[in-house]
Amino acid sequence: MAPGGSRPKGRPGPTAALEIDLACQGYALVAGVDEVGRGPLAGPVVAAAVILPERWTDPRLDDSKRLGQARRSELARLLAAEALAWAVGWAEKEEVDRLNIHRASLLAMRRAVEALAVQPDYLLIDGRFTLDLDMPQRAVVAGDATCRVVAAASILAKVHRDGLMQAWHRRYPEYNFAANKGYGTLEHRQALERIGPCPIHRHSYQPVAQLLLGFENG
Repeated sequence: MAPGGSRPKGRPGPTAALEIDLACQGYALVAGVDEVGRGPLAGPVVAAAVILPERWTDPRLDDSKRLGQARRSELARLLAAEALAWAVGWAEKEEVDRLNIHRASLLAMRRAVEALAVQPDYLLIDGRFTLDLDMPQRAVVAGDATCRVVAAASILAKVHRDGLMQAWHRRYPEYNFAANKGYGTLEHRQALERIGPCPIHRHSYQPVAQLLLGFENG
């Protein structure tokens, strides 16, 4: 990352090309949809859906994974204030365990779209899969890195999930969720081995499942 969290020279950022093309086809309200939290050992998977004004632009906008925490938070506040509509949805860890992470991610994204106060004309969804919704839509591989409205959704989803994990950290500080956000860092895995899982750990994920099996057999 370049100084100040700006995009390194020569690396293209997300554009509105897909949105402009869809507008030419008559789709005025295009919602970007993205999720975050497929990899962590703990916590929900969170998604966001957002519809941006037609000429909205900010040169700092990028895939949430390319941004530092301060820049993400700043952009999330701006997006929340200026978007035509935005919403978040999530699937709890129990749903991740019951459905599997792929289906839980699609569920979280569908819930985000359904929570929008403004009905979109078209959906651009990060990844390879569309949603079980009766509306025009398209899956866009690497959409969070290439498509303006999907990048915006990635930022809103990431900031919201980080906030949830901060709240869980206050209840279960032993795992340091404030720092690792539920991902399987060495510190997190050591805490798991030392004290076992807490109620928000995903039992279907191998490191947690192995520990639970060991406790049952111990």
